Order: sequence, then C-alpha cells, then structure tokens
Amino acid sequence: MLNAPKEVKAVAAWPVEIRLVKDRRALHVTFDDGADFNLSAELLRVTSPSAEVQGHSEAQRKTVGGKRNVTILSVDPVGNYAVRLGFDDMHNTGIYSWAFLHDLGSNAERRFQDYLDELQAKALDRDKPGMR
Repeated sequence: MLNAPKEVKAVAAWPVEIRLVKDRRALHVTFDDGADFNLSAELLRVTSPSAEVQGHSEAQRKTVGGKRNVTILSVDPVGNYAVRLGFDDMHNTGIYSWAFLHDLGSNAERRFQDYLDELQAKALDRDKPGMR
C-alpha cells in the first residue's frame, strides 16, 4: 500500500481584533502575524466577495460607483472563518473571509487604484450610483 504524500498547508493569519471604527467608515482588523489594517467601507463595499459584485466569472464582475460615503451598519460572524458586512446601501451578501481581509489590507493601495482606474474606464463616479 502506498502512502499518499502529506499535504502541506500554510497557516493563514488569524484576526485577533475586528473593530468597526466609530464613524462606521472603516473596519479595523489586526491579525496574529502582526498585520494591522484600517479598511475603508468604500473599498470593502466595492470589492465585496458577493456574487452581486464578483459575478460567477471574471466576465460577470461589476464595478460599483457611488460608494464614496458608504458606511458599515453591521459586522456579523460567519462560522469561525469570516464576517458578513452590512452596508447602509442595504448590501449585505458578501462574506469576507480572514484570508480575503488580510489580502485586501495587504494590497489596499493597489486595489483602490485599480478601482479608480475601472471607474474612469467605465465612465462611473465615486459619488454617483451606477454599476457596469
């Protein structure tokens, strides 16, 4: 009988604190690897891992405009692996895994610039609602 090779899994960073900032415009997340992020509500909303935003393929992914002033209404645990965020525009279907939040925080500047570039390319605006 052959032994299957042992699977090596990287241990993902685990959040030690998740706190909604007082004005509800950011989520502060601290991880056990020392990473510490203040994630804006706007970035969290426009990168939502929901099917509404991400679609079911890259071709279906949407760019969402008009979210500059969005706020976070709720932060609810989903099992022991994620949180569901509720926003004041009534979007609440995204489940934000620890890995997603860590990646988003690590790449926030680039991800936000990508978002701004997409808005411009699709003639959308941070202040006017729209989706393409």
